[in-house]
Amino acid sequence: MAIGFDKGFQLHTQGMLIRSQRAEVIASNIANADTPGYKAKGLDFNQALAQAANKQKMGMSRTNDKHFDIRTELNNSVDYRVPNNPDTGDGNTVDVQVERNLYLKNSMEYQASIQFLNGKIKAMKKVISGGQ
Repeated sequence: MAIGFDKGFQLHTQGMLIRSQRAEVIASNIANADTPGYKAKGLDFNQALAQAANKQKMGMSRTNDKHFDIRTELNNSVDYRVPNNPDTGDGNTVDVQVERNLYLKNSMEYQASIQFLNGKIKAMKKVISGGQ
């Protein structure tokens, strides 16, 4: 009986990809904190993961190198964030403290995902080697 590593890790790898893209969105917000008129963006992790899970269930796959891999296209999940503070006059909605906190939280969740996957891999190695 073959072990399906791809199916066992696919959703977790999608989660790590989403967290990576979320970090890019937050970093972009921080980088544009002083840009007049810039609107802060956010990526809803739960929505993006649900979207990835639905696409995984539908069994879509790339059949040609020129096709887009829609499983990794998460632009639909990136949206403008509702500002916490009133407009300062330049139209920028980035709150640097909020963005830093979100970045730190996302980093910790990414690290937790890595630790979870490492634990899963160690458990599989133990099963394969017979517990030695």
